[in-house]
Amino acid sequence: MQELPPLVAACLRRPTPYTPVWLMRQAGRYLPEYRRLKGRYSFLEMCKTPELAAEITLLPLRKFDLDGAILFSDLLLPLEAMGLEIRYPQGGGPVVANPVGDRRSVEALEVDGALERLQPVLEAVEMVREALPPRVALIGFAGAPFTLASYAVEGGGSRSYSLVKGFMYADPEGFGMLMERISRVIGAFLRAQASAGCQVLQLFDSWAGALSPADYRRYALPWTRRAIEGLEVPLIHFSTGTGGFLELIASAGGEVIGVDWRIDLGEAWGRIGYERAIQGNLDPATLLAPRDAIEEATKEILRRAGGRAGHIFNLGHGVLPDTPEANVGFLVDLVHRLTEDGG
Repeated sequence: MQELPPLVAACLRRPTPYTPVWLMRQAGRYLPEYRRLKGRYSFLEMCKTPELAAEITLLPLRKFDLDGAILFSDLLLPLEAMGLEIRYPQGGGPVVANPVGDRRSVEALEVDGALERLQPVLEAVEMVREALPPRVALIGFAGAPFTLASYAVEGGGSRSYSLVKGFMYADPEGFGMLMERISRVIGAFLRAQASAGCQVLQLFDSWAGALSPADYRRYALPWTRRAIEGLEVPLIHFSTGTGGFLELIASAGGEVIGVDWRIDLGEAWGRIGYERAIQGNLDPATLLAPRDAIEEATKEILRRAGGRAGHIFNLGHGVLPDTPEANVGFLVDLVHRLTEDGG
């Protein structure tokens, strides 16, 4: 029987030879090779061309001893597959040119055929899986229903989330229709990524922290649960700004709960229960610091993990664009060295 990759074993809380480590946005703008490609191709071209997406996914694996390769893609591709026009202006976040604002626009979203329009992503999965060594797990991902609904309604990033919350409060049934459509597409997309070769999946609920606990329980949790039910590979459920209702996040599902840097990892693990694995949670800005500061912060997180099976080391969010490449390699090697054989 083939031995599980350390990352997959950790998701299942099985013993591993060291604490596995990967980083969100590890194939991003801090790498000069990525910046060169971005100078030649648009962001959407890179996401939708399987050969390019596979090449970018593999870039950091050629440099660092990472335990996971997360597929290079974008959270908003499923929304585009449902009929929304997504633009990626230079120097800014994504913009939805035709945002959803009422039931009529919700009903116009195209659920049937959405998965077929995401086929280039699945082709990239197959390419990457073939290229990866057996010990490195391939991670697929999707945005959670509330986060994608927020983009769809707000038309982009937001500080107040007033449009999506206004829709949610004024027309709960219409908002439920939107969440149902998105959760159906996301569920199918996650299952398809697993079938194509992803051994782990991650659900990003980047904007769940905009909700109160009561609103998360009513408007988001049921649809998140629906999107991730029936998966046949481990799921990492990651959210930001949700330290106040982490137990609710865990109750929505996921073998692993990913936490941001705003909560102590040991406290978070105790609250979600040690029967689940946990992922996190170094502040991404720490990688801008001198190496002694990186080492001190890393040791503290590992101390809080207590050597239990089921800890996956990661940042509390994505690698920042101005992160020195050498510091990424230092962190990955440090985590392995400090934890190898229980070190």
